[in-house]
Amino acid sequence: MRARWFVLALIIAPFQSRQADPVVAPPGESYHDKAEWRLIHAGDVKLSRSRTASGWQARLQLQSAGLVSLLYRVDDLYLAQFGEELCAAGSTLNAREGSRHRETRITYDSERGKASYVERDLRRNSNLASHEIDVPPCVHEIVGGLHRLRALRLPAGKSTEIPLTDGKRSVSARVEAQQRESVETPAGRFNTIRYEAFLFNDVLYRRSGRLHIWLTDDERRVPVQIRARLQFPIGTITLQLMKEDAK
Repeated sequence: MRARWFVLALIIAPFQSRQADPVVAPPGESYHDKAEWRLIHAGDVKLSRSRTASGWQARLQLQSAGLVSLLYRVDDLYLAQFGEELCAAGSTLNAREGSRHRETRITYDSERGKASYVERDLRRNSNLASHEIDVPPCVHEIVGGLHRLRALRLPAGKSTEIPLTDGKRSVSARVEAQQRESVETPAGRFNTIRYEAFLFNDVLYRRSGRLHIWLTDDERRVPVQIRARLQFPIGTITLQLMKEDAK
């Protein structure tokens, strides 16, 4: 798995819980994060969400920075559409990484319970992969899942099983609300609840690792920090909130 997939996995960590409260959100919002890898500034991330006629659209942009950009330049743009209940409707990933330029499209058919995955090499104008998998009638793609987690209201000390998909696999994974913590980022100090999502170790991703997400312990439940601890040679990747633009 290439480096971008690890970073994207940290940002978007998909979740669903049928016990969650109804989603309550402002008409639009955006977050700016920095990605740190091995104590260096590795990239910049912007995640935004806006209303559409049928629900929501999310936009996620990931760009490498500093030394990492000199070694391997990354400029990825991910767009996702989902309904009022954050059920996935479709997504597109346009990835420029090094000399590669690829596009991945996933479409969801809730009536048939299917997700269709197509990956193309845009430089060579050729298909690289195409397949279809079974998914639940209401499934969350990667970004919609993060917003759904914010509505979960899972108290510290509790856990739940959740269905999730990346278009390649559809699995049921566990998420735990572990404890309250005070977290400091470039945007300030926040009272948070720390969650652990069990996505690695051959659940959604085969690689061994641990994934933690910190959401503010208030009604807005802003994602202020995400951290993955992976085995050598990747190591630890941390995303921290730099600033928020509320609309």
